[in-house]
Amino acid sequence: MNTNWRIYYRTVFVLYFAKSAELTGVREEEIVDVPTPISSRDLWRLLLQRHPRLSALQDQVVLAVRQHYISISEQVVTLGDGDEVAVVPPLSGG
Repeated sequence: MNTNWRIYYRTVFVLYFAKSAELTGVREEEIVDVPTPISSRDLWRLLLQRHPRLSALQDQVVLAVRQHYISISEQVVTLGDGDEVAVVPPLSGG
């Protein structure tokens, strides 16, 4: 991450779907003081700290920020106050 960036802290709403909701026991939650910008990997780590059982989805889950899918990588995400972050596990269906 570029060390010249200024870090801000935002409140975001996290939505959990399917297996991620089952593992966390919640469908949504508010998280205060999320640093931004943040890499998608660090955002995932923050969620794992809150809900260690999410580790069962490691390497299978994607995040959606403002309804745009992002992979869990070093991709930098800039969050705004009130942004939605969705945890999207693999979906099955026919």
